[in-house]
Amino acid sequence: MTEIINENPARHSLLDDVQGLAYGTTMAAFGIVLLTHLGLVTGQMAGLSVLISYATGWGFGPVFFVLNLPFYWFGYKRMGLVFVLKTFAAVAILSLIAAYLPDYISFANVNPIVGAVIFGLMTGSALLALFRHGASLGGVGIMALYLQDKTGFRAGWTQLLFDACVFALAFTLREWDLVVISALGALVVNLVIGLNHRRDRYIA
Repeated sequence: MTEIINENPARHSLLDDVQGLAYGTTMAAFGIVLLTHLGLVTGQMAGLSVLISYATGWGFGPVFFVLNLPFYWFGYKRMGLVFVLKTFAAVAILSLIAAYLPDYISFANVNPIVGAVIFGLMTGSALLALFRHGASLGGVGIMALYLQDKTGFRAGWTQLLFDACVFALAFTLREWDLVVISALGALVVNLVIGLNHRRDRYIA
C-alpha cells in the first residue's frame, strides 16, 4: 500500500502544544516518582538531579529546575526563543508536578526490573511528546547540540560521556544492583526515542 505524505502539513495549534506539554510533563513526573520510589537512577540532567536528591534529601523538583537554568542560553543560541520558552515551561511544570505528585500516589509492590522498564517506556513517550511539540526537558542535550555546531564533536558522544559520569557517581551512592537495573531503564528510554523519533515518519 502506498503511503501518502502531506508535503504541507498543518502546524500544531496552541491547544495542540498545551496538551502535548501537559502529557509529556505529567508522564515524565510520574516516571520520576516511580524511579525514586524504587531507589533507581537515570541518565542526563534528571539522573544527576535524582542523585543530588538522594545525597542531600532535597526535593527532585527544585534541584532539577535549578540545574537546568544555565542551559537555556545554549537552547536560545541553537534553537531560538520559542524552543527555550516551551522548554522552560516544560521543566518548570515537571518540577512542580514531581514535587506534589507523591502526595497523591502510593505503590504497594513494584518489582525493580519491571519498574525500570515501565519508567523507560513512560519517560520515552513523554520525551517524544515534548520533542514533537518543540520542547525538551533541557539539560545536557541542548548543550551537546550547541557544542556539535561549534566544535564538530558529536552530540551523542557528549551525552554518552555525561551519562557515564552520572552512572559512575551512582555506584558510589547506590547499591550496585540498583544501578545495573537503572541502566536497563535508561536503555529503554533511549530505545523508545531512537525507534520512534523519526522526522521522515512524523511531520508537524
